[in-house]
Amino acid sequence: MKPGALLLTPGASADRNHSTLRAIEAGVAPLPVARLDLPTRPAAAIQRIRDEAAALLAANGKKPKSLALGGRSFGGRMCSMAVAEGLPASALVLISYPLHPPGKPDNLRIEHFPSLDVPCLFLSGTRDAFATPDELELHTKKIPGAVTHVWIEGGAHGFKKDDEVAATVAAWLKKVR
Repeated sequence: MKPGALLLTPGASADRNHSTLRAIEAGVAPLPVARLDLPTRPAAAIQRIRDEAAALLAANGKKPKSLALGGRSFGGRMCSMAVAEGLPASALVLISYPLHPPGKPDNLRIEHFPSLDVPCLFLSGTRDAFATPDELELHTKKIPGAVTHVWIEGGAHGFKKDDEVAATVAAWLKKVR
């Protein structure tokens, strides 16, 4: 289903006003967007995502399956986990997905990938210590939904390419059906 609203979440060390999230919101206008802060505990973060998703959809008269959601790092991972646990969605936008902690490639955060049956955009730097391009391409094969990878050349985990990210997200969401 074509996205009718977008919920955006920050990484663990940022808040809802992160420049990338603001740039995405501007880039997808007039699509309704909610940017939110997350608690640091995964269960509480997922519940917050569920609550805010319901509020965003209700405020804009949109159907649950029309929600696109995601964000940077921890926020994107929490959104993907909420969708894997049954939150209806049309798409996931995952920026700097933290596949594993830096230096711990065996500590993967992918148990929920087989439950992601929605289109997923992974937008990552080629020098991200949380996931190399090869690692992401290998492990995202477990996702049954369509997966798109976009690489920011030379970008580390916290790369700052807000305009490029916003344009990429906006163009990709327009293609989601």
